Order: sequence, then C-alpha cells, then structure tokens
Amino acid sequence: MELTHLNDQGRARMVDVSQKESTFRAAEAEGRIRMAPETVELIRTGGAPKGDVLAVAQVAGVMAAKRTHELIPLCHPLLLTAVDIHFTLEEDAVRIRSKVKCMGETGVEMEALTAVSAAALTIYDMCKAVQRDMKITDIRLCRKSGGRSGDFINDFK
Repeated sequence: MELTHLNDQGRARMVDVSQKESTFRAAEAEGRIRMAPETVELIRTGGAPKGDVLAVAQVAGVMAAKRTHELIPLCHPLLLTAVDIHFTLEEDAVRIRSKVKCMGETGVEMEALTAVSAAALTIYDMCKAVQRDMKITDIRLCRKSGGRSGDFINDFK
C-alpha cells in the first residue's frame, strides 16, 4: 500500500489534486464523551455552569470542520456545503455524530472527524467545573461516499 502523503524522498507533502474532477463528497463520523449520569442530567436540563452545552458544542463542531486544514497540516482547504452535528444523550455519555458534505477534489473524512473531536472537547470544557474525569472515546469514521475509492461503511464497533 502506498502512502499518498509522502514524496519520493519519503518526506511529507500535500497530495496534488489539481487534475482530479470535482465530485460530491460526504462523510459521517461519531464519538462519545463519557460522564456521570448527573453530568448528563445537567446538560439535559441546561443546568451546567457555563450555559447551553450542546448549543456551544454544535457551533464548535461546525467551526472546526470549516477550519480542519488549519489544524491538520496536510489537509486541503475545502469549500464545505453542509456540516451538521447531532447529539444523543445517553445514561452516562453524550454521543456526537457529524455529517459533512462538499463538491470537491478530495474527501471530507477529516472534516467530519474534526467536527466530532471539537464538539467533544467543547462539552468537556463546558462541564469540567462539575466533572473532570470525563472520557472522550470511540471517535471514528462511520461512512464516506464519493471520490476514486468510492463508498465506505465502517461496521467495526
């Protein structure tokens, strides 16, 4: 298997996508932030000291997806056409799922993963006053479509 982000000298490079056709690309990622049931309840009821945790995490996830190329050194800047973040409150966790779309020459997997990561970090920041031992886990690409490699569905749980 060839690593595309290495040049012929084995050094990092940004992949040249200038000759690739612009096509529809989509990706979904998810992750969890595990916490005490009491912390989940504070999020549910809006009782967290810093305010509406999920509203702030939603904006953080969208903003992070749009700026992924500034965080991950070899990512291309992309004109995203959609970013959506969904939260599911579980008994002892918040599940975060992102969906990202664009028309472009390269995929949006990193943008979807970055959105989930930033949303989870924001939830941690918003709730750390009441619980410091929260655990961000299970961040993964769930699916992607478009591009030369086609569709991918991650069945690994």
